[in-house]
Amino acid sequence: MSAIETVEVDLADRRYVIRVGAGLLQRAGDELSDLLSGRKAVIVVDESVATLHLPALTRALAGTASAVHALTVPAGEAAKSMAGLADLLDRMLALGIDRRTVVVALGGGVTGDLAGFAAAVALRGLDFVQIPTTLLAQVDSSVGGKTGVNTGHGKNLVGAFHQPRRVLIDTDVLDTLPRRELLAGYAEVVKYGAIGDVDFFEWLEANGRRLLDGDAAARRHAIVASCRAKAAVVAADEREIPNGPRALLNFGHTFGHALEAMAGYDGSLLHGEGVAAGMVLAARLSARVGPCSGQDAERLAAHLASVGLPTELDQVDAGRNWTADQLLAHMTKDKKARDGRIVFVLLDHLGRAVVRDDIDRSAARALLDRPRAA
Repeated sequence: MSAIETVEVDLADRRYVIRVGAGLLQRAGDELSDLLSGRKAVIVVDESVATLHLPALTRALAGTASAVHALTVPAGEAAKSMAGLADLLDRMLALGIDRRTVVVALGGGVTGDLAGFAAAVALRGLDFVQIPTTLLAQVDSSVGGKTGVNTGHGKNLVGAFHQPRRVLIDTDVLDTLPRRELLAGYAEVVKYGAIGDVDFFEWLEANGRRLLDGDAAARRHAIVASCRAKAAVVAADEREIPNGPRALLNFGHTFGHALEAMAGYDGSLLHGEGVAAGMVLAARLSARVGPCSGQDAERLAAHLASVGLPTELDQVDAGRNWTADQLLAHMTKDKKARDGRIVFVLLDHLGRAVVRDDIDRSAARALLDRPRAA
C-alpha cells in the first residue's frame, strides 16, 4: 500500500488532520469511522464528479454511516450562488437531516465551498468533511474553513468560516482530471513557493513537469508541502485579520478574481488560470514599486508559461479586450479592499510576500492598459 501522510491543522479544539495518499476514497469508511459511525452522511457532489467517484465513496461509507444520501449539484462556478445554496439547503432539509448529520463534499473547490457553506448554516452548523477531487481543491480550498458563494457584486462575498472535521486527499483521483484542470491547480501549488518557500519553488522548477505528467511521488510531495504551508498560515490566522498572515495566500487573487469576474464565471477562464495570470501581474507590480527585482518577476512568469499556464492578459480575455478601468473596478470590490483602496499581496522577492495597501492604482493601471485598436 502506498504511503499515507498526515498534516495537522492546529486550531485548538477545532484541530483536524489532512490525510494524503493513494486509495483514500476506497478507504473512506475506515478513515472516517470515528466521525460517521451511527450517523447520517449527505454527500454533496457535482454532476461530473458523481459519474467518476460517487459509487466508490458510497460503497466505502455504507458500512459505517447509518444512512448515505447523495445530492448532486451542477458543475462549474455558476453553481456557487445564493440560488444554488438555497436549492441545496432545501434538498438537505427534505432528507430529514438532524444535528448529527455529516456533510461530505466530494468534488472541486466549487463543491467544497457550496457544501461547506450549507453545512455552516443548516441547523446552525453541521459537521463537514472535505474529499477534494481536483488539485486546486486539494492544495487550497479544502483546507482552512473558508466557505461561500458568489454574487453579482463579486466572488466569495457571502460565506462563513466553517472548518472541516477532516480532509481526505486521494492522489489517485487526479488521474481522471483533465490536464487543463490539473494545470489550474498547479498555479496554487506554485503560489506557496512564491510567497513563502523559495526552496519549494526551485523544486517545482525542477520537478513540476513530473507532477503534471503523473508521477505519484512528485504529486504527493507537492500536495503535502502545499497543505503544510497552508495549515501553518491558517493556524496562525484562522479568520484573515487585516494584513495578517492569511492574507498572503491571496497572492495573485486580487487580479485573478477581477479577471474571473470579467469572464462571467462561464468556464472560459478557470480560477487557477486567473490566479496564474494574476500572480504574474502582482509580481510585475512588485517589481515596479520595489523592492522585488524584475528578474524574480520574470522567473515566476517563465515557470508558469513553461508548463502551459497563461501569464498575459491577451491569453485570458479571449480577445474581449477588457479595459484597465473595468478590471480596476472589480478589484476595488474585492473583499480585501478597504475604504476604496485596493489591497495587494506583492513580493519582496521570490519566497517572501507582503501585504501592501499603499500602492497608487496608477501603477496597476499601467500594467493593465493595452493599446486599443483604432
